[in-house]
Amino acid sequence: MNRTLYVLLILVTTFLMGVAFPVGKIGLSYATPFLLMGVRFVFAGLLMAGIVRRRPWPVGAAAWARVAVIGLFQSAGVMGRAYYSMNWVTSGESAILIFMNPLLVIVFSSLITGTKYRWTQWFGVLIGFLGVALTFGLQLSFSTGTLIGFLGAVSFTAATLLVKRWGAGMDTWVMTSGQMFFGGIFLLLASLLAEHPHFTVNRISIMVLLCLVFLCSIVQFSGWFYLLKKGDPGKTSAFLFLGPIFGVLSGWALLGEKVNAIVWVGLGLACAGIFLVNWQGRLGASIPLKKAVRSG
Repeated sequence: MNRTLYVLLILVTTFLMGVAFPVGKIGLSYATPFLLMGVRFVFAGLLMAGIVRRRPWPVGAAAWARVAVIGLFQSAGVMGRAYYSMNWVTSGESAILIFMNPLLVIVFSSLITGTKYRWTQWFGVLIGFLGVALTFGLQLSFSTGTLIGFLGAVSFTAATLLVKRWGAGMDTWVMTSGQMFFGGIFLLLASLLAEHPHFTVNRISIMVLLCLVFLCSIVQFSGWFYLLKKGDPGKTSAFLFLGPIFGVLSGWALLGEKVNAIVWVGLGLACAGIFLVNWQGRLGASIPLKKAVRSG
């Protein structure tokens, strides 16, 4: 892939990942969180399904069930909790919490699958969690919003592991479309059961919804999966650390959210941790523990 195009797509997709948080928070002034996310993902899933309709689709109930489970954890579990958490925390703080996913993947993969990681990646986990704690004033456990946001990051991790396990047998684009649609259905059900759903139709709410559907869902997902397919997935994933940066900056620009010095220090540590966890260079690659000990 052309280097200029690669860099441009990295900046566009990670920017859209980050800006989705303050844009969504604007939308929460006109709609309840589960309803807003449900409508977003149902529309995005259906529109993307039309785009990829000629690609191979899952065959059999078991395959569709896997797509639905991924949607439950990814679109519903991640973004549903992220937007719900913004009833208590800023959009920037919610973005930082959700982008803890690469750090949690290391922990859960080690505990559940027995995957061994290099010391650089464990160091990334350590300073990443420290950065998140600093960002929230070392009081992460005392906030309802931060707890919900953290559970969103855990759901992101579960979805990542499921996609890694089940995704090899599915077309990436079709799986993305299907998981968004099913995630949206789950969110609409959650809206009916857990909130008093309402959507105020006006110019701003429609603009927010269109932005979330087309830019922050279809364009973002398509661009990111294109990068993963055409480039080195490990090196590309390292750029996820740009997501929370864009989330904090866009929250400041669009919503006037306060960003003090300690937030920047914590954000810097969190991003450094995410980078080390994702870095696939000679010192960062995951290798068996015994080999790591001999070479480290």
